[in-house]
Amino acid sequence: MDMSPVSRTKERLVVVGGDAAGMSAASQARRLKGLDELEIVAFERGHFSSYSACGIPYWVGGDVAERDQLIARSPEEHRARGIDLRMRTEVTELDVAGGRVRSRDLESGDEAWTSYDKLVLATGAHPMRPSLPGIDAPGVHGVQTLDDGQALLDTLARTAGRRAVVIGAGYIGVEMAEALINRGYEVTVVNRGQEPMSTLDPDMGRLVHVEMEGLGITMVNDAEVTKILTGADGRARAVVTEDAEYPADVVVLGIGVRPETALAESAGLPLGDHRGLLTDLAMRVRGHENIWAGGDCVEVLDLVSGRERHIALGTHANKHGQVIGTNVGGGYATFPGVVGTAVSKVCALEIARTGLREKDARRAGLQFETVTIESTSRAGYYPGAGLMTVKMLAERRTGRLLGVQIVGQEGAAKRVDIAAVALTACMTVEQMTALDLGYAPPFSPVWDPILVAARKAVTAVRGRTT
Repeated sequence: MDMSPVSRTKERLVVVGGDAAGMSAASQARRLKGLDELEIVAFERGHFSSYSACGIPYWVGGDVAERDQLIARSPEEHRARGIDLRMRTEVTELDVAGGRVRSRDLESGDEAWTSYDKLVLATGAHPMRPSLPGIDAPGVHGVQTLDDGQALLDTLARTAGRRAVVIGAGYIGVEMAEALINRGYEVTVVNRGQEPMSTLDPDMGRLVHVEMEGLGITMVNDAEVTKILTGADGRARAVVTEDAEYPADVVVLGIGVRPETALAESAGLPLGDHRGLLTDLAMRVRGHENIWAGGDCVEVLDLVSGRERHIALGTHANKHGQVIGTNVGGGYATFPGVVGTAVSKVCALEIARTGLREKDARRAGLQFETVTIESTSRAGYYPGAGLMTVKMLAERRTGRLLGVQIVGQEGAAKRVDIAAVALTACMTVEQMTALDLGYAPPFSPVWDPILVAARKAVTAVRGRTT
């Protein structure tokens, strides 16, 4: 058993989770506090640390050649910087009152208690895995960790058939459908929603649907999976809905993720409506002076709606880690919240959103106007100009920007960053029309598509107030 806090001569920080948030926090704390002031012990149950889970679909699809290209920093590199990172070790219990955690070595089975002065929870999220017959059969894969990605690639390598079914059409589902198409598979996507990409409004999701079908992907919407059939060898062979059966040599779950907070819940730490940990602006767990949390296991403030929400993104996780590490290391930093910005793609089609969808705005009790425009990524006469569709939501009485969705060809997605800044600054659509954006024919029309949408939104808002 480790020494108690009383008998130790320096503070001990314990970090649960060895990926983006956890190791960013540990690294930042180490930068601010030397080896003589702060001992850092981190636990990671997987085989890898500090890697890009967002890159897994591109590794599976062959765009990224090697797994290790997704690893930002190895366990050995962390240890060389004075962080005692213990891999393949799972924390199984938090003793908040006693200031200690129980861990189990997954290779040897050995268990031990480790005391802490300060604790960081960065336990991430886990893929949703509905309780269905056959869901745990060989050949059914979630895609959340590098271990998951490797297991899927191993299945693809030894499976003779070329039929894949992806369950779910969110970011992971759409990206995995592209990855499997790139590997030469016949892909069916079974989606319970009206259209793919439920993070978009259905009219914008329809554009994604059309593109996916144009790539040869079979889209099945408004379909609820009831079971996964297995063959004589016990492996998955088909996905069954209420209306049909879809043959499958491999099944990929792209249903989404939930915060991994069972450990925190059992310790009595506060959870929100989405089952994520609740923190203050300094990422300190509410009601607990020496416990912080960040990454996919927490809920964050939506700056547009004013409500808490769960968003699993590496960008947020790394920022959380920086804030936590600064505060643990004796500095001061805060994470004010998010506006819900995300980008993705399916082959050549770029997909982006920020702020609120129509149903988000209604749920928040907001009255709003929506406008949709079609434009091009460059001057129409310049070679390579691609089409894009921009949808914008503005508050009815004030004209405050509420959200933007973009679907289009090359150059479309990153335009959402303009809207993300405008949302963060609480700008109105009228104020946006005066933004001094960069222009040259290879990069934009004279009126950037975002500004065209803003002008149209101004007209819609004024029409409601006159």
